[in-house]
Amino acid sequence: MEQRTFSRLGRTVGVVGLGAWQLGADWGTVTEDDATAILAAAVDNGVTFLDTADVYGDGRSEQLIGRFLRTRPDAGLTVATKMGRRVEQRPEAYTMAHFREWTDRSRANLGMDTLDLVQLHCPPTAVFADDAVFDALDTLVAEGAIGAYGVSVETCDQALTAIARPGVASVQIILNALRHKPLERVLPAAAAAGVGIIARVPLASGLLSGRYDEHTTFSPDDHRNFNRHGEAFDVGETFSGVDFELGLSAVRRLAPLVGPGSSMAQFALRWVLDQPGVTVVIPGARNTEQARRNVEAAALPPLSAEQLGGVRDVYDELIRPQVHDRW
Repeated sequence: MEQRTFSRLGRTVGVVGLGAWQLGADWGTVTEDDATAILAAAVDNGVTFLDTADVYGDGRSEQLIGRFLRTRPDAGLTVATKMGRRVEQRPEAYTMAHFREWTDRSRANLGMDTLDLVQLHCPPTAVFADDAVFDALDTLVAEGAIGAYGVSVETCDQALTAIARPGVASVQIILNALRHKPLERVLPAAAAAGVGIIARVPLASGLLSGRYDEHTTFSPDDHRNFNRHGEAFDVGETFSGVDFELGLSAVRRLAPLVGPGSSMAQFALRWVLDQPGVTVVIPGARNTEQARRNVEAAALPPLSAEQLGGVRDVYDELIRPQVHDRW
């Protein structure tokens, strides 16, 4: 698999990683055996970057990854976790005391003395401008609790504020064929600063897999059922904030652009990988076949100018009016 470097992290990772939200909760049931098999399939096929968070299943995702890490001590994996969503989302909750508490809990869950990368988990906008927050993160690095820190963001403005901080190693942001705004300023700014870009929600919560239609239903414990309108967290995390029926129309327009020998999902992942400045894309997987197929996207040739132009046209005509100015 192609390798790309997090300059400020000092690590090189495979361009396709694994997002592990679904191993914890909110995507229907994933058993422990299935989670272990998914992790193994991903790593056996070249994945070296795993992304989780302390709130995914109240630590279940971290714990499953921690147990897996103990079986693969020499796999050379980079594990990124997140913190900050365990409390009410008020800027004053982002304190040194909470940071120590949260990182200690993640270290125990993952079985790691030093966490490779800790990301603030889509905090309130005011947090990005608070020097004390980043001083505290610098302290955790100096003490060896974390190797480096980054931010996971909802908006491009948040990303740009974070990129300007010298200690930020990475920005995690939603980027996919239905969410183009980061291409304008965020990716160029990150590349210029040496900040890694972790592209999340690359398949728009499965919309870009091409497997859904108007009759598709989701289980009650799946955020694609309970967060359609932002009832539980930012609506941009579910189908990238795109109305489900509109998203289906967009996917049908995109389908003819998919080349022979690849799936709609692989085409969508290749689109993300072709965007200058992306370090790693982190699709999730709910079974081993999905994990393997996601990895195969890294071996596809870059999309043609015609394909890239087609994606842009669909976005401009159908999606841009609904989502572009929101995030």
